[in-house]
Formats: sequence, C-alpha cells, structure tokens
Amino acid sequence: MKNQVMKGEDLVKVAVAALEDVKAQDVLVIDVRDKQSITDYMIIATGTSNRQISAMLEKVREMVKAQGVRPLGEEGKGDSDWVLLDLDDVIVHMMTASARQFYDLERLWQGAEQSRAESAAHHSPENSHAHFDKLNKDQQ
Repeated sequence: MKNQVMKGEDLVKVAVAALEDVKAQDVLVIDVRDKQSITDYMIIATGTSNRQISAMLEKVREMVKAQGVRPLGEEGKGDSDWVLLDLDDVIVHMMTASARQFYDLERLWQGAEQSRAESAAHHSPENSHAHFDKLNKDQQ
C-alpha cells in the first residue's frame, strides 16, 4: 500500500470529490506543471463561512489519508479566510468569497490550464476592483 503513492490527477479527483461532498462552491482545478516546479495542480474552492472552510479542510484531509496520502503541511487553520493544504503534487486553497476575490489566484495563474468542477457554481472574476488590478500589476 505504501509503494503505490497517489499522485497528480488521481489526487485531484479525490480532493475535488471531498470538496464537493461538503458543498464547496466554484471548485477550480489549475494545471501549473508548465508554470513552476513547486506543485503540479492547484485547486481553489470557495466556502460560505470559516466553519465550512474548516469542514472542507477536514474532509479533504480525511479522504486523501484514506488513500495513503499524508499532507505535507497546512496553513491558515482556525478562523482564517484562506486555508491551504499542501499535498505535494496538489495544493488545495479553500477560501471565503471575499478572500478569493481579493487574492485572485485565478488571474495570478492565468494562462495555466484551468477546469471547473462540474457541480460547482461560478464566481465572477469580472468583479475585481482597481486596487486589485494595481496590486497585480505591481507584482509583475
């Protein structure tokens, strides 16, 4: 069981299923293999409250551990608006809608292969504000 470690696309499927199981919204998978070497995929999902984000974290952790995957780390637990779960080949970002709009990871990784989970509702990136545009421009 330890010899066959779940990786990449299979791990994405398990994480997305876990997020959908706890009603995460607007689940987005971004293939970043050609953009950087830290990870292969990023998953971004919106939770309606800090409590739901905690449930999302617990469910993803539980389902990947059931497949023999041990997370490398977690950031932002507790009352955070943004929680990150590092699964090595996959990094899962779980955020409130306001944090997701503010940090706009979709735009940061624009051009990378993106796919939305089938059952997720869509959030509208058109709702950005001028100071976010300036922040993003300053980082380029």
